Amino acid sequence: MFDILTSPDAWIALLTLTFLEIILGIDNIIFISIAAGKLEEKQRRKATNLGLALAMGMRILLLFGITWLTQLKKPLFTLDQSWMHGSISGQALILFGGGLFLLYKSTKEIHEKVEDRGHDEREVKKAQSSSLVNAIIQITVINIVFSFDSILTAIGMTNGISPNPTDALVLMILAVVVSVIIMMLFANPVGNFVNRHPSIQILGLSFLILIGFMLIAEAAHLSHLVVFDNEIGSIPKGYLYFAIAFSLMVEFLDLRRLNNTKK
Repeated sequence: MFDILTSPDAWIALLTLTFLEIILGIDNIIFISIAAGKLEEKQRRKATNLGLALAMGMRILLLFGITWLTQLKKPLFTLDQSWMHGSISGQALILFGGGLFLLYKSTKEIHEKVEDRGHDEREVKKAQSSSLVNAIIQITVINIVFSFDSILTAIGMTNGISPNPTDALVLMILAVVVSVIIMMLFANPVGNFVNRHPSIQILGLSFLILIGFMLIAEAAHLSHLVVFDNEIGSIPKGYLYFAIAFSLMVEFLDLRRLNNTKK
């Protein structure tokens, strides 16, 4: 089952996905802290850890469900227009819908972080509760909302790495578990670092736009979609890894330059 870990591509995907899961999880930590803000100190810590554990469990369950849905390769209907034709399967619909969701969610998040800072925090604070049970219920709802972009990102990063769907599922579960453990152990340092450097989070959300576009292109490729006599091809993962690695290198070099300037 862990044979996939002998592949260099799998390790690159795992490291990239773990990084993105942590970036996506920062907001989760912030909102869990807000939701549990009125509780006593001991209960707050308990609610935060329980919230992260719920997030991990929820994402793993959704991974199983959505991974199963993406195996629906039988064509559901056929498009046969003069300018476009192809066979649309359940798998293609899931990937297409997921790609659109990531494009919408990441663009909306970037807008809120740049133009309307604190939008989500204000919404969570309105429903803040001093009851542990109510706080946990609210945390669970938050986790459901935040799990979808995480899961779709995981599917986008691992899709096509191995012909065996179990291998991709193993990679996705490992990335989710490792990222949640890191957040449980280093929630404050990681959160503080990202809050001090919001460009890291914007960069992570920009990567989601790339992944969303790749999911849409993959849906078209799996449907053998031909548009204006041109068949949509698959986008090699190497292009995505290069874009992410190069962007991160530029960002960290810039952060180092700023630190040296301050010193």
